[in-house]
Amino acid sequence: MFRFAANLSMMFQEHDFLDRFAAAKQAGFDAVEFLFPYAYPAHEIVKRLEDNQLDLALFNLPPGDWEAGERGLSIYPERRGEFQATVGMAWQYAQLLKVKQLHVMAGIIRPGEDLVGMRRTYIDNLRKTAQSAAEHGITILIEPLNPRDMPGYFLRTCSQAAQIISEVGEPNLKLQFDMYHVQITEGDVTTRLKEWAPIIGHVQIAGVPGRHEPDHGELHYPWLLQTLRELGYEGYVGCEYRPLSKTEDGLKWMSGHHSEPAPAAGALNPLPGN
Repeated sequence: MFRFAANLSMMFQEHDFLDRFAAAKQAGFDAVEFLFPYAYPAHEIVKRLEDNQLDLALFNLPPGDWEAGERGLSIYPERRGEFQATVGMAWQYAQLLKVKQLHVMAGIIRPGEDLVGMRRTYIDNLRKTAQSAAEHGITILIEPLNPRDMPGYFLRTCSQAAQIISEVGEPNLKLQFDMYHVQITEGDVTTRLKEWAPIIGHVQIAGVPGRHEPDHGELHYPWLLQTLRELGYEGYVGCEYRPLSKTEDGLKWMSGHHSEPAPAAGALNPLPGN
């Protein structure tokens, strides 16, 4: 049922980025994900995916100037044109890499900014992006991020994301449910997983509080993954964590969680009554 996707932006740091694909395959993964591909020619990444028979679960749209602290452009009214340019770049990579899900980062709220205008801009940008993505067979994802790792980030909670998704009104806009972020910001992960099951398009895991392997910390992933299984999740489970040491040495947690291969992407099956 589950296929785990190694997040190559965090895992296998002992290798150069383009060498992490082979390392992930050798470690037992049949899918990968990462934050951004744009520092590398698309054909180089395609070669690594094909050579290692790996699927690509997702990546993010360009976030703006990452080194300067930008974490998305989609909420800023004065940067609509710049955001649309990032969408065009993402489409070019998405088509070549054959990815079916893309994450749109929101952005950081700066002091004194118009939150109402930001929200309106965010909804408008997401609607247009989702409509364009539908032509490419792509699902757009939005992800609440916790305030400890991402101070000032616009999108904080699952309920906030659900309201945005409802207002946008496009069927290919889904929630990226990262159990690590949800636990830190909201807690009660099992209840929230069940509550938002119908709109979840992708799931990510990591230990809390250190963001290390899932078997380190306060979250009990055997329980959570069993809950996910019972809910009928058919997508990838992204392993977005920082290994405590060499990546391969910390993968014992995966034993027993593998089952039949899952489709390349998909939201949770609706719960009875939804």
